Amino acid sequence: MRSRKSFRFLSLTLIMTMLAPAGAMAAASDGGETPTAYEATQKAASEKADLLTGQYGTTSLQYALIDQGRIVVSGQSGLNDPEGEQPLSADTMYGIGSVSKMFTSAAVMKLADEGKVDLDTPVAQYVPEFKMADERYERITPRMLLNHSAGFNGSSLTNAFLLEDNDTYAHDTLLEQLAEQKLKADPGAYSVYCNDCFTLAEILVEKVSGTDFTSYIHRNFTEPLNMANTKTPADRPETSGLADIYFPGFGNPLPNETVNVIGTGGIYSTAEDMVRFSQIFTGQTEGILSAEAAEKMAQAEYKKGLWPEEADTSINYGLGWDSVDLFPFGDYGIQALAKGGDTILYHAELVVLPGKNMAAAVLSSGGSSTTNQLLASQILLDALKEKGEIDEFKADKSYGRPIKTDMPQEAMALSGIYGSTNQLIRVDITEDGEMLITLPYVPMYPAERYVYAADGSFRSEDGSVKINLVEERNGRTYLWTRQYLSLPGLGQMALSQYSAEKLEPNSVSQETLAAWEKRDGKRYYPINEKYTSLSYLLASSAQIQLVEEAPGYMLDKKMTGPNTAAADLQLPTVGGRDADEFNFYEESGIEYLKLGGNLFVGEEALKPIYSGGSSSLTIPDNGYAKWFTIPERAAGKTMTVTPSSNGSYAVYDENGTCVDFGVVNPAHTTLLPDNGTVVFAGEAGTQFKITLE
Repeated sequence: MRSRKSFRFLSLTLIMTMLAPAGAMAAASDGGETPTAYEATQKAASEKADLLTGQYGTTSLQYALIDQGRIVVSGQSGLNDPEGEQPLSADTMYGIGSVSKMFTSAAVMKLADEGKVDLDTPVAQYVPEFKMADERYERITPRMLLNHSAGFNGSSLTNAFLLEDNDTYAHDTLLEQLAEQKLKADPGAYSVYCNDCFTLAEILVEKVSGTDFTSYIHRNFTEPLNMANTKTPADRPETSGLADIYFPGFGNPLPNETVNVIGTGGIYSTAEDMVRFSQIFTGQTEGILSAEAAEKMAQAEYKKGLWPEEADTSINYGLGWDSVDLFPFGDYGIQALAKGGDTILYHAELVVLPGKNMAAAVLSSGGSSTTNQLLASQILLDALKEKGEIDEFKADKSYGRPIKTDMPQEAMALSGIYGSTNQLIRVDITEDGEMLITLPYVPMYPAERYVYAADGSFRSEDGSVKINLVEERNGRTYLWTRQYLSLPGLGQMALSQYSAEKLEPNSVSQETLAAWEKRDGKRYYPINEKYTSLSYLLASSAQIQLVEEAPGYMLDKKMTGPNTAAADLQLPTVGGRDADEFNFYEESGIEYLKLGGNLFVGEEALKPIYSGGSSSLTIPDNGYAKWFTIPERAAGKTMTVTPSSNGSYAVYDENGTCVDFGVVNPAHTTLLPDNGTVVFAGEAGTQFKITLE
């Protein structure tokens, strides 16, 4: 689960989906009226919250501001359930996604306070079961887990995102999955966002403390801080207390989203509880976490490895924190700490000003942690202005419109194919000083144009984006992208990162090339996700696509043999995250793809679903899902599915879009689309009775 402040490279456009009509409400908290001194801040927060739910694809949201230990602004906006029978309140809980990592970080630091953990002692000394197929794992320390520099591939999240199901498979199998993996980088070489770091840190907390993670955070954080509305899937929270979640194409609210890697992204909370939690980082509590520990967490850990030069940005890691110097607060001489989180359906942001003893939190159903961060930052800036601690708001920044300058001809040699996780980027630098960026996998995507400027960078016409090509000391060449992103009424964000790395030629044998060319265009279907998995809502399949511009590569992965491909990128920040290897194998004439912890079956395994009146099928002993195509004679018929026990189904149209999911549709009936597919998933031995009419 990503800290999904992930700007997409190139135009870096913020993509959001409108889910539901918007309404608005606001409320004071802690049983008292909002102090008069914060009336302007409350009014501005309410208006900006309504903007998010009205124009920026957020279904509902909740916000809160704490100042000197008192919650002084609080409110909600948007629509919860379609009928309006369960109105939003300050006690409505939202999934906070990766903001959960701050609980994990605080737990590790508390154990360090107690002398039970040393941040620079190998993790294997605390978790003896932790092993990898790479001897470098012995050098991984708790610090490297918390600053994202362990060198793991990224995210072992099979069966982690489920609907109304707190199955702990993803947590319980992490050590087993890591034991089969190699590191993608030397431990400590650079920080790149990594979910597995925090699931392992969660396990470390459990091992050292001798208790489960949920009990640990309740005993040490939520109970002493009176965070009554902070729960985990292990608590089995009442669904009536959770904000409703929606998915495009499905009109009714979905069952509760459970993220079962709790320390990575599984906690539910409220905005008011989150700002109460923030007090351990502002020195407003005693006996919970030492001031020294909080200060260590706010240090610039990202500087310890490969990283671009300093620039305005929203990502510069501390221990747990996404940012220890969040833009634009540095322009006011204020340090701001930030952590964002996105599950598939919930989004959250916590921004803390430790030197001011202030914090703001914004949680939402729908939307994005990116827009939540903008709102949290604006609430804090409004409060600082209302208090008289800042005089005026700074004007939005720009790199300035480019004035075309003669370009050194040697810059043209930096043209080529660049890669980031699961993406290829073509960079063409012309003789007349223009950089053209295109996407080989999206040939219809219009070329982005940047002009060579006097400072040696390439800039967008409007001055919002600035790109340098940097040859680093590791011998690799990077696109260093900086951007200012402004959203009307919500302020401005900044991002600076090595967004892509130049791919070196990869010469492969004829045998390897032939094997991959045979797969070109072939689809593979997931078979080991649990029947309650949200993955069934997202997409039906993955497709192998090769491009002429990158021979020897599948996406950003180097072909390393007829059946394997692995990334060789050294990209800090987010561009090199989640770099799972491709591994193919064959059984009984059927090809399978293993991608991280996920298993896919080749399209040749799909047979047409029986188009007669009734049929049945049984999930095999291995528990793998069964996929079928929808033949012409079955399309247009109504399918009714009756599972014998724990199982469900999903139906997809010819574009792979989910049009029905049994976990969401209690009627278990659906109209079969032309050229679509159907999957049946369940526990081993589950039987399905299928009727077509």
